[in-house]
Amino acid sequence: MNSCYASIELLHHPELRGKPLAVGGDPEARHGIVLAKDQLAKKAGVQTGMALWQAKQVCPNITFLPPRMDLYLRFSKLAHEIYGEYTDQQEAFGIDESWLDVTGSCSCKGDGLTIAKEISNRVKYELGITVSIGVSWNKIFAKLGSDYKKPDAITVFNRDNYKELVWPLPVQDFLYVGNATQKKLNNYGIRTIGDLAGASPDFLKGRLGKMGLVLSIFANGEDQTPVSAENFHAPVKSIGNSTTTPRDLVSDEDVSIIVYLLAESVSARLRENNFAGTVVEISVRDNELYSFTKQRKLPMATDITAEIADAAMQLFKESYRWQKPIRSVGVRATGLVDALSPVQMNLFVDNEYRERLQKMDQAVDDIRRRFGFYSIQRGLMFCDKKLSAVNAKEDHTVHPHGYMEQGNRTGVEGLAI
Repeated sequence: MNSCYASIELLHHPELRGKPLAVGGDPEARHGIVLAKDQLAKKAGVQTGMALWQAKQVCPNITFLPPRMDLYLRFSKLAHEIYGEYTDQQEAFGIDESWLDVTGSCSCKGDGLTIAKEISNRVKYELGITVSIGVSWNKIFAKLGSDYKKPDAITVFNRDNYKELVWPLPVQDFLYVGNATQKKLNNYGIRTIGDLAGASPDFLKGRLGKMGLVLSIFANGEDQTPVSAENFHAPVKSIGNSTTTPRDLVSDEDVSIIVYLLAESVSARLRENNFAGTVVEISVRDNELYSFTKQRKLPMATDITAEIADAAMQLFKESYRWQKPIRSVGVRATGLVDALSPVQMNLFVDNEYRERLQKMDQAVDDIRRRFGFYSIQRGLMFCDKKLSAVNAKEDHTVHPHGYMEQGNRTGVEGLAI
């Protein structure tokens, strides 16, 4: 989906059309980066990951909007409903990208290009946003095709044209060729995908390890990684929040306030999107920018605020010895599963108590939807009004599944959207 977050925001803010727009944090706070930008901001030099003040320097008339991940996830689900009419083999690569294996639909829906055109038109008409689609016989080339032309374009890489179209492209256009890998390859005279395809696999393995062999396979069009079946996993693998605090944290009580704020936001988003987490992760950074991350597997998948916060605090107390005050804290739920999927009951867990906690969280969600976030708060928040005023939703993040998490299968007609 082209400029996904920004495009969705423009649907809800038509008055901003024709003006550069970026989705990010609060420019008046101590933190905030660009999560997404529209085409006008991109042309002005704004880049994803750029600090908001930097974006303002390169594009003085830019408008910043806070991220609304729930809204973007809803559009992602709507898109997947459209995809589901063409195949049950659809694999999310984050909120805004998916692979579709339409091999089984070609006999009744037409070839890959025909299906791609139909999906493009439907997303544009039904959702109001545009997509760029790559059509190929393997996932890597389909992904490359979806990036080849933007916005609102369809690119076909087939066995007859890939050497002509793909091989001249710079090697950094390939999935998993980042800055460090690009520099290594360039130092050995490998500057294009064609150079990569022609390089000795043994040479690449010697310089890049196993990834060298993987890139050689990718460049020669021999990728055989399958597209996962529909609902194989959640479209994202984790949901998290982090915040740089308005003052340094100097005690466990300070940390507990922030952790509960973050856990409330994380758990609320899990419930809103019908997810439950099986792992809790905490990240901590002190005032000298030393940081660490710890995680723990939970006894049962959960979307309960208290369980997420308690697990995070336990991790913190086990891992930090207060050498320095703390400047930043993050809480993340990962290993997401469908909240409605069957679970193995645990004999050593009070399930009636868990049900009461779930109902309490749901009641809090309802009250806040009707009367605002601050209409109901935990007593802990009154211990420090400055810390409890942190906007826990501001730095909400989602993390896509990695490409390497899947298995292998051959012979597919693939689309990347």
